[in-house]
Amino acid sequence: MTLPSDNMMTADLGLAWNHGFAALGPGFYTELRPTPLPSPRWVSTSTQVAQLLGLSDANLHSDAALQAFTGNALLPGSRALASVYSGHQFGVWAGQLGDGRAILLGETAGGLEVQLKGAGLTPYSRMGDGRAVLRSSIREFLCSEAMHGLGIPTSRALCITASPAPVRREETETAAVVTRVAPSFVRFGHFEHFAANGHDAQLRQLADYVIDRYYPECRASQSFGGNAYAALLHTVSERTATLMAAWQSVGFCHGVMNTDNMSILGLTIDYGPFQFLDAFVPGHVCNHSDSQGRYAFNRQPNVAYWNMFCLAQALLPLIGDQELAKEALESFKTVFPEAFVARMRNKLGLLQSHDGDSELIDGILLLLARNGVDYTIFWRRLSHAVQTGHFEPVRDLFADRAGLDAWMLSYSEQTEQSNKALAADLMLKSNPKYVLRNHLGEQAIRAAKLGDFSEVHTLQRLLERPFDEHPGHEAYADFPPDWASSIEISCSS
Repeated sequence: MTLPSDNMMTADLGLAWNHGFAALGPGFYTELRPTPLPSPRWVSTSTQVAQLLGLSDANLHSDAALQAFTGNALLPGSRALASVYSGHQFGVWAGQLGDGRAILLGETAGGLEVQLKGAGLTPYSRMGDGRAVLRSSIREFLCSEAMHGLGIPTSRALCITASPAPVRREETETAAVVTRVAPSFVRFGHFEHFAANGHDAQLRQLADYVIDRYYPECRASQSFGGNAYAALLHTVSERTATLMAAWQSVGFCHGVMNTDNMSILGLTIDYGPFQFLDAFVPGHVCNHSDSQGRYAFNRQPNVAYWNMFCLAQALLPLIGDQELAKEALESFKTVFPEAFVARMRNKLGLLQSHDGDSELIDGILLLLARNGVDYTIFWRRLSHAVQTGHFEPVRDLFADRAGLDAWMLSYSEQTEQSNKALAADLMLKSNPKYVLRNHLGEQAIRAAKLGDFSEVHTLQRLLERPFDEHPGHEAYADFPPDWASSIEISCSS
């Protein structure tokens, strides 16, 4: 294997760059070059994301792009940097953290930041090696695009490249780089960093940047006495609440909801350990490293609220009034349940709001939990049952038939005046047939380790349009095999 020379070549892919975050100054980051990797090859690319960046298909699949998105070549006009932040990890203050293996190339003219994950050591790598492995990179690439396909706010993934360079985790694996894209990668932890160190001027600079760049309405708002920083906290809180409702509705577990993994824009970011539920187990913990179950599925909304308190504490020097900060968080308690019920109404095909909707939702979730029913398959079968009037496939999922029949009676009474065709159409657009189950990701990873990326490509295609039927691919929407329950996903990536 040969490495590129230290004098990195430049690759012109026709991208124009802005540098909004870099303009904040060196107190916010360290400029550095990615560390090259030998013998890179493509694993997969996203044409959708390339189009968002204004990257042509020819440029996307060029050798110049392969080198640039592996970290082997510099893109003209980019300013590679790693940002510093701090945060709470598993509820404990961890102090300074930062981009330990992520390097920001800059912001494209279209307003999207481009970041290489796994591009080598940075000053914030601590005891790490700055690398990502093929296994976790495939999971992040696929889940970023899967969440977008589900209509859930998320960072995106442009491509994965792989290298035979060895990376040591529990065992020796091979390196990979994910090129990920978002309007901003600023996290709660960025604010915590400057607040914890008493750097109020930089804290204000960061908050002003975020407000002016992403939340200009906070300047004009007369809420909270015209306090723009309280308005920022309020808006981020509500975005985070709606994100939690979206996660809960599709059975998504984020395994590391640390404050440094919380987006200031309310996006799903940092796909380390994660899982879409198979059987509906509300207390399921998807991260093998989470021995206390802090980030169990049913705890996610409360953890997000706790994280918002951390952000409020960080912004307090700017807000200037503790009661005003508390007031800015208050709507989380109403926005989350309202957003969750709204999503669940769609899943049930309830075209209008009724007084008994919450009870109907609670009732089916309780039945799903008691019977250990596969979450995704239940909702999809229910959608088809409303469409066809044939409910036996739904009943087959439950051991407690009597309990389901009682719930079905309430459900039919609630929907008897509804237009069944419209209801079924809404349900089929709200209940995906395909999600990124652990075993599907594992099968794609096993093939990829042998040099076969076809399963990655197949999953990518299915997950980009998860509500479509995709004839011939029914196996990807089937029950998980028995061995799936033995898959362990940890923080090692």
